[in-house]
Amino acid sequence: MEGIALVTGASAGVGRATARRLAEDGYDVALVARGRQGLEGARLDVERLGRRALVLPTDVADADQVEEAAERTEEALGPIDVWVNNAMTTVFAPFQQIEPDEFRRVTEVTYLGVVWGTHTALKRMRPRDRGSIVLVGSALAYRGIPLQSAYCGSKHAIKGFFESVRTELLHDKSSVKVSLVELPALNTPQFDHCRTRMPKQPQPVPPIYQPEVAADAIAWAARSGERELYVGAPTWKTIWGERIAPRFADHYLAKNGFKSQQADEPVNGDRPDNLFAPVEGDHGAHGRFEEGSRRRSPLLWLGKHRRAVGAAALAGVGAVAAATGLKRNE
Repeated sequence: MEGIALVTGASAGVGRATARRLAEDGYDVALVARGRQGLEGARLDVERLGRRALVLPTDVADADQVEEAAERTEEALGPIDVWVNNAMTTVFAPFQQIEPDEFRRVTEVTYLGVVWGTHTALKRMRPRDRGSIVLVGSALAYRGIPLQSAYCGSKHAIKGFFESVRTELLHDKSSVKVSLVELPALNTPQFDHCRTRMPKQPQPVPPIYQPEVAADAIAWAARSGERELYVGAPTWKTIWGERIAPRFADHYLAKNGFKSQQADEPVNGDRPDNLFAPVEGDHGAHGRFEEGSRRRSPLLWLGKHRRAVGAAALAGVGAVAAATGLKRNE
């Protein structure tokens, strides 16, 4: 497969892993993020795989910058086939300890970055009547947790936005595909670089998955146009747990949600964060939580093969029914 892909948040974490995965699948990749050094590292990753890469320092919270990134991509590489909205940031703190400008910034990057990216992608894809847009969501789009009110609110907003845009495209009989990938806790550098007011080092809530698992799901969604894809059993449990017993989840998270998001070591009080400016350096795809992080998701495999599994199950039921009928007729 060959084509042109644009990935936001491509300098580190899930975006970095996704850029590599799309290059492996044969795409030339436009790399969008704020941090120049991380983008250069991502460029080398893509070029080592034999594909072209374009570095585009961009703040996705600025709609004009997103539009400029798209223009430069199509001028340098060609028409965009896949657009991945992945950029995010957060503040780890109780809601009342988050300042208005901080809450606004998280929302502008994590939610409005997706809105501006989707708007810009559709401006190009709809006239061509082709293309795939992947919105990177989270299990937290269904179940908010303490210490991440701005991030959870943004992920909830992405889900509602996705449903509106998807139904509009269906109404217009557009061939452009829009997918939503819901992610679990991941081993990415964000826990070292996002702003925190907690006394201890932020951590993802175990079980933790490697970012390549997320990248696999995003690449699959881009190819298949799957409406919504759940990554990892914890995502499935979170979503269905919220539907079945939301009050239980409220009380469970009130008791355990603070401690489970903090590691044992104290936070370095002088550490820089990426809320308003990138943290310099090339931080790669992985964070500090390598030990025990999962490299595959059986649930994702089922999601990718559910039609074949369903057909096999129906065939098995049919075979049993036929054998039972024959036995009765003997």
